Order: sequence, then C-alpha cells, then structure tokens
Amino acid sequence: MKTLKSLLLCLSLVFLASCDNDDSNSEKVKFAVPVIKSLSEIRNSVSVVAAKQTNSDGKIYVAQNYLFYIAQEEGVHVYNNQNPASPSNIAFINIDGVHDISVKGNYLFADNFVDLLVFDISNINNITLVKTVENSLYFNPIYPSDALYYDYTQNPTEDEIITGFTIEMRNVPDEQYAILSSDASSGFESSPLSGANGIGVGGSYAKFQINNNALYTVNTYKLNVFNITDPVNAYFDKEIYMNGWFGGGELETLFIQKETLFVGSTTGMFTVNAEDEFNPYFVSGFSHATACDPVVVFGNTAYITVRGGTSCGAIEDQINVIDVTDIASPTLISTTFVGQPYGLGIKDSALYVCCGTNGLKVYDASNSSNLLLENTYNENLKDVIPLDSHLIAVGTNKIIQYNYGPDFTLIPISEITF
Repeated sequence: MKTLKSLLLCLSLVFLASCDNDDSNSEKVKFAVPVIKSLSEIRNSVSVVAAKQTNSDGKIYVAQNYLFYIAQEEGVHVYNNQNPASPSNIAFINIDGVHDISVKGNYLFADNFVDLLVFDISNINNITLVKTVENSLYFNPIYPSDALYYDYTQNPTEDEIITGFTIEMRNVPDEQYAILSSDASSGFESSPLSGANGIGVGGSYAKFQINNNALYTVNTYKLNVFNITDPVNAYFDKEIYMNGWFGGGELETLFIQKETLFVGSTTGMFTVNAEDEFNPYFVSGFSHATACDPVVVFGNTAYITVRGGTSCGAIEDQINVIDVTDIASPTLISTTFVGQPYGLGIKDSALYVCCGTNGLKVYDASNSSNLLLENTYNENLKDVIPLDSHLIAVGTNKIIQYNYGPDFTLIPISEITF
C-alpha cells in the first residue's frame, strides 16, 4: 500500500499536465476516479433516526424479535418482526460504511469502514452509540471492473480514506504516465491509521460471527478478533493473517458451529478451531478452483455454493456437499450442478439455495450424496436465513418471509419491498 501511494504521489503532477490537454478528437476511455471521505465526516454522520425506505443492496440479520436489513454503505434498517406476517419498520441507524453486523444480548456491533461501532439496543426506541473502536478494521472499496485507467491524482490524506469509485470518460493519457486499471486495483485496502445466548443469526454471506466473548470479522486475508466481554469497553484484540494458512485466495464469509469456524474463500472452505475464542487457529480445508462461495453447516455436513463467471472464476456453477465429521480432513460427498447459486441455508433435511434469476430452489438433502430438487420458487433472491419458525429471504429490493409447508414447500407470509 505504501509503495502504491508513493508511486501515485510521484506521478500525480505529470498526470495533471497530461490530462489537462483537452483534445476533443482524442479517444475517450473509462477512468476509475476514487471517492475520498474524511474519517471525521464519516464518524460524525453516525446517527439513529426515524424509519426510512432504502434502495440499497443489502443483507439480513435476525436477533430476538427484530429483523435487521443491512443496506450496504448506507445504514441498518430495524424492523419489529414479532409478527412475521406484518413486520414494522421502526428505526434507521445511519452508518455510512456499514457492511455487516452482529448482535449479542443488548448490543449491536457494526463496521463503519475502518471502525467498529457498538450500539446499545436494550431500548429499541432509543438506540445509542456507546463505543467506537477506531482504526481497527480494513476496508476494500470495490474497484470498477470496466475501468481501463485509474486517476492517481486523487490521493487521501492521513485523515481520509477511499470509500469507492466513480467512472469518468477521459482522453487516453500518454503511455508513460498511465496507470492501467489492472495495475492499480490490487492496492486499494484502506488500513487502520494505528496499529439462547443472546447472539443473533445472519445469512450465509455474513463476515461477522460471535463466539462467547469474542467477535470475529473477516476481510480479504485475515481474521480480526475483538474482545467484547464488556461491550461498552470492547477493544481490538489481535489480527490473524490467514493467507499463510490457506495458501492464497480471498476470504469471503464466516459461519460458526459450536467452536468451529468455517471460512468461505475464493479457493475453498477452511476449518478453524476456535475453542480458545481469542486464539483461533487453522485446522484444514477443502479446495476448489477460484470461485465465489459462501458456506453453511448442519451437524457433520457442510454445504457450499460455488459460482463461477465474471470476477468469480471459471468453475462451473455447483453445490458441493462436504463431510466435516473430522474437521481436520473435510471430504467431498457430492456435487450438484445448478445455475447461478448465491446464498444458501439448511434446516433439518431441507436445503434452500438462492439462484438469482433462476429462482429459490429447495432440495431434499436427507441423502447427502444425492440432493433432490423438490421445488423452485420464481423469485430473484440472494440469501436466506432458515429459522426454526419460518424462513427469511432477501433479494433485489425485497425481503420475503415464508412459512414451511409439507413436502418441502414454502408459503409466503409477508414481503417488504424497497
């Protein structure tokens, strides 16, 4: 990161001279232009306000009788879901840099780009911010894949970070002064400037998990461990770089069962012993070709959706079923091919797989070696949370709640649209 910043600073003046030459006849190409915000602006914008609508992509999380919709880099919508047939939008927590949350007891934990925030939700009508663990997380803005060049004249100062990118059409720069998009995109990680149990349930794309008094968060190559024994005084405990354990690949999701962490990455699923909550360590893994894949586990069986195409890799779309009876030696049981799989959830013998425009598919998973497709529901959905009482699914601009019916059927009971 320091090498990249030095390069950008050294070249910026030269680039300005090159780009200021306005030649209307020159070929126009796409430039990725960084969006820069100050940390003080980001922190000062955190607030709790009245319920509002959203138009942002997001994730779902359930705790007690509340349903939380995590609108990416916008905030957290809070719904009273005591009656799933009639959820009520009751509050909005404005967090400019939120991507994930976890809840334990009366406290909600959320990321805010490079900070961890702790909210007291004991009174849901008076949610309050009680702790900010500053500069404790890393943030990777999503780099636009269609950009050909990067505008390296825009550089964050010490109190600023890059939060995203816009696309602008500009003239092709002189070759010796140009930074191609492919050369720049690998360097954008905003780093810290300094070095029944009341736990809720997230979907299969969760990057936060709680294990007793430890909160785990995952980013591209490492696991962050926070001590939340006293949430009001939560603090960053340590970071564990996992690319050394896993031999490459980017970490994507976290799932916890008892004292084992299951990490979904672009190169496979990995098992982590978290019996000592503050000192988790790598045990083993199951590898596949580069792809996007969340993982869920029920009993001794793990289920992974592996999606190829675009930036995810070239592997064929599939569901992998893994025997994790011995977490030191995960073994492939079966592979089922399915188009466009995203998030998934398992309840008893029913496996729910969100396949985007291909619908929500329900499999009989009672025989791990032979998943049987029982039903398909024509909804564009990306993730699910199968609760004991009912199933909650999230898709583009919607949350749908279903009752479980006989023979692997689902009965819609409510829909939230935005």
